Amino acid sequence: MRAVVWLVEGTWQGCLDAAAQILPPDARVTLLHVTPSDVGEVAEAATAGLLGRAFRVHRPVRRFEEVADQEALEILKAAGGRLGRENAELVHLRGRVEREVVGAVAEGVDLLVVARDGDRSRLGPHSLGHATRFIVDHAPCPVLLVWPDEPPGIDSIPPPHEPYREGR
Repeated sequence: MRAVVWLVEGTWQGCLDAAAQILPPDARVTLLHVTPSDVGEVAEAATAGLLGRAFRVHRPVRRFEEVADQEALEILKAAGGRLGRENAELVHLRGRVEREVVGAVAEGVDLLVVARDGDRSRLGPHSLGHATRFIVDHAPCPVLLVWPDEPPGIDSIPPPHEPYREGR
């Protein structure tokens, strides 16, 4: 069995805990972190807006990318330690997050583990962020969708709508 665990800041611990519970000991596990490609672009645009276009020659985007890469490496190392499997593959990609994750599971992956990353105060579709919704909808393999922490109670589901009645 081959599994990919998508690691996102703030939710990766829940993904690992779920994966550790269900994956067999001989499963090949890939821990995947994707840094959005627009991080550096946004930082550079903000710098240009604040300090002028002439400042772009210093390319501050490289520094932001270095920091993002270091953060990704720290998350991957911490995740590898938490999972406790010496053979876990650590993969860091950069690009459009949702497309990189789907591409990473395009061939030979039996399970993708992802966490809810939207509104975690209530049950329902808003508990998925944009990238996670795309991944769940487009992954060409089974997806294990986990709550990264304690899920909200069933009372968080909104009441059903009353049927429309004419004259009311």
